Amino acid sequence: MNSYRVVLAPEAQADLERLFLFSLELDARLAERALSAIENAYALLSHSPFSCRKAADGKLGPLVRELVIPFGSAGYVALFEILDDSTVLITAVRHQRESDYH
Repeated sequence: MNSYRVVLAPEAQADLERLFLFSLELDARLAERALSAIENAYALLSHSPFSCRKAADGKLGPLVRELVIPFGSAGYVALFEILDDSTVLITAVRHQRESDYH
């Protein structure tokens, strides 16, 4: 089984910071738990990124996929691309109730 290196694009890092700051305004413990849930979900990508659904019903190609991250009554979605047989690039992270990122 391959092991993939998971890398965040600068835009995805900015998304995480934005999401964290938004949650922090509501509840500091909630913000920490949400960030932890997102980061823990990345572990799946290091082992089996092909198990995630294709983004935009495959219109973006077979290697652009979405990781659904459950959290509370909604959760988050991370858009990522499998760059090669050893690297996954996370390009965006959104709350499930936000506007689409495609």
